[in-house]
Amino acid sequence: MPPPQSTARSHAHASRARRAGLGFVFLWFFIGGIAHFAATDLEVRIVPPYVPSPRLTVLVTGVFELLGAAGLLLHATRRAAGWGLFALTIAVTPANVYMLQHADAFGIPYWLLLLRLPVQVALLALIAWSTLPVPARASMSTP
Repeated sequence: MPPPQSTARSHAHASRARRAGLGFVFLWFFIGGIAHFAATDLEVRIVPPYVPSPRLTVLVTGVFELLGAAGLLLHATRRAAGWGLFALTIAVTPANVYMLQHADAFGIPYWLLLLRLPVQVALLALIAWSTLPVPARASMSTP
């Protein structure tokens, strides 16, 4: 069993890392949510044609991104916000795939759009890791 001081340092480091991850997730969705309103026409272009009411879809998802980001700020709403942002990230995946399939229409290199998919998987992992409850300190109670 590691010395208590070492365990405390380890938990403090994990806590700082989790806060940094949470900060990244907050900024990602706060800036992204603002972009839905500041660059609505650009955002509408990436909505796949089979999605009804693309403008409304962009505005609604922008509201959800901002609400999710705000929810991350309060401990009481963090877990629900994490689940919501996780679901929202999955829900917008068709737009990322659509952009990949029509890369030439967006003026973005294909490789960059391809790279975005694993980045999205990493974002999902970061959302889950930074917003789910921290497990109890099992190391303190077990021999």
